[in-house]
Amino acid sequence: MRAAWLENGQLSVRDLPGPDAAPGWARIRVTLAGICGTDLELARGYKGGFAGVPGHEFVGVVEAAPDAPEWLGRRVTGSITIACGSCDLCRAGLPGHCRNRRVLGVLGHPGALADCLTLPVANLHAVPDSVPDAAAVFCEPLAAALQVLEQVTVTPQTRAAVIGDGRLGLPAAWALARTGAAVTLFGHHPERTDWGAERGVRWQPADSGEPRAFDLVLEATGAPGGAAAALRLVRPRGTLVLKSTMAAPATLNLAGVVVDEITVVGSRCGPFPKALAWLAAADAPPVARLVAAEYPLDRAPEAWARAQRPGTLKVLLRPGIRNGSAAPSVLPLP
Repeated sequence: MRAAWLENGQLSVRDLPGPDAAPGWARIRVTLAGICGTDLELARGYKGGFAGVPGHEFVGVVEAAPDAPEWLGRRVTGSITIACGSCDLCRAGLPGHCRNRRVLGVLGHPGALADCLTLPVANLHAVPDSVPDAAAVFCEPLAAALQVLEQVTVTPQTRAAVIGDGRLGLPAAWALARTGAAVTLFGHHPERTDWGAERGVRWQPADSGEPRAFDLVLEATGAPGGAAAALRLVRPRGTLVLKSTMAAPATLNLAGVVVDEITVVGSRCGPFPKALAWLAAADAPPVARLVAAEYPLDRAPEAWARAQRPGTLKVLLRPGIRNGSAAPSVLPLP
């Protein structure tokens, strides 16, 4: 099979042996995959010296499942954490924090920027017929955005802010606004002012905003200074949610956290069923706006370079299209 291979910070395309599906597992032919900020951080040293196939945002079709034939031919996406099922954290109902976990395309298991991938059948989520591949590929980042609502109480009375108007911040703002909360999105891209306006999201320039004014502030900048910028906006006894995963260390003045009695919440992966239901709902998020470009897998290095440009939103790879059979669909930078 063909796969994107990341090593020493450089991405190439290799021919690799196709994976087999062991009992309890499924082999999935990838139809569409996304490059996200965490993938780019792997190239910068996140998880320390990554070498392998990156990617964890995908939609595909099950082509092998030795002991789960009911999944054959079904269109799926999948939860990315592969848990051992036997450690103390798994037994306590926290498989996402399994002590022996592997993570698709991030830690110890080949990822989705390839023709095929494997996952445990338990990780699979069927994609509703009404949700096209171009929307289903966003299930993982939307689930991550919805995870905040699993961790923090958000009501129509909540004054919420999201720092960062990029790949992660926009879905997070949409998710918070879905609760009826008043949401302000801070960023560097005024052309995205109206992207959440119909949902009540108000855009403001980064570094603006009244200090200590928001009940809940979510940091989604992907930059080392993002946490400090977010903390500036949290009211006393408010909540700071940290979403960015970065190779570079971030600095935060913890004295302000102590004095203002701020609750700090780390937030990672989220509920795939709820994300798929949202994508199928009448108020489905406008994920098509997030797509900056789509490339065939053979041109993954070009796609990777595009994704690294400042301001670029989602770059997608379509493995089923081979180099020369179709030009990349490259959209203008938003």
